Amino acid sequence: MSQHRSARAAVFSAGSWGTAVAKIMADAGTDVVVHARRSEIADAINTHHRNPGYFPDIELPASVTATTDPVVALEGADYLVLSIPAQSLRASLAAWTPHIGPDTVIVSLMKGIERGSGLRASQVITEVTGVSADRVAVLSGPNLAPEIMDGRPAAATVACPDEDAARRFQQTCHTTYFRPYTSTDVIGCELGGAVKNVIALAVGIGSGMGLGDNAAAMLITRGLAETTRLATAMGAHPATLAGLSGLGDLVASCTSPLARNRTFGVHLGHGLSVEEATATTRQTTEGIKSAEAVLDLARAHGVEMPITEVISALLNDKVTLNEAAAALMQRPPKTER
Repeated sequence: MSQHRSARAAVFSAGSWGTAVAKIMADAGTDVVVHARRSEIADAINTHHRNPGYFPDIELPASVTATTDPVVALEGADYLVLSIPAQSLRASLAAWTPHIGPDTVIVSLMKGIERGSGLRASQVITEVTGVSADRVAVLSGPNLAPEIMDGRPAAATVACPDEDAARRFQQTCHTTYFRPYTSTDVIGCELGGAVKNVIALAVGIGSGMGLGDNAAAMLITRGLAETTRLATAMGAHPATLAGLSGLGDLVASCTSPLARNRTFGVHLGHGLSVEEATATTRQTTEGIKSAEAVLDLARAHGVEMPITEVISALLNDKVTLNEAAAALMQRPPKTER
């Protein structure tokens, strides 16, 4: 990247989190092109500097433009920032790969595990594109898009095996309201983000059932314990799970009514089916798609994850709501660890 020009980022796609990160990067001085699937969204961003699909009342910086053409979006991009459903990453990325520049750093905003393969998003990216792991970064943390769009303070972790690449991306998204930290623990950051979705479903279900704040605190605490067990078994550093991409993201997702996985869980706790809750939520809820994949990873690594196991069983209609709650409380007592 030339020192005589601003960094250029291509953000795929124009959903709530992709739009928020586009705004963050533009506010930090980065030129941003958003890839939108729908022409009316791209036209609105270019003409009115607003995303009518998610934040119709918030003006985007003039340095944010949009296109429906992935080739145009990727032209000259220093960063490809991916914010698409984890389960569609492989197919989408295969189509975009021929147009990714040889020096483009790919940044994942995704918090899910690919079903079937059990791969994290960064692993899918390297497998599909053939780029080295040093060119793949992860941005993860307690980041509720509506609050960030309002300019409220937030922080996150930028993880990449290449510390210099992490620092460079850190500068492209450092603003007065958004503070990024760097890390080399990609595994810990990705697993913290993926598993917290499942735990947030559990907390939401408990809230919908009226189980109380003590139950929520129990699920958050024990959820962090099982997330840490899995992550460290896969090579992550325990401290990462106590940081922004671990505990921080978990707390925000489990306590805020803005968090989509918690909201989905509340609907389930009220007695809605998965299909009914999906229709009501109308946004991607990664915990629904990733629960079984996370559980498969746990079994492959010999890790006990009782909350994840119960949520997976509930989502697959193997237990009822009352049976799920009872299953967690009737586990044999043991030493806390």
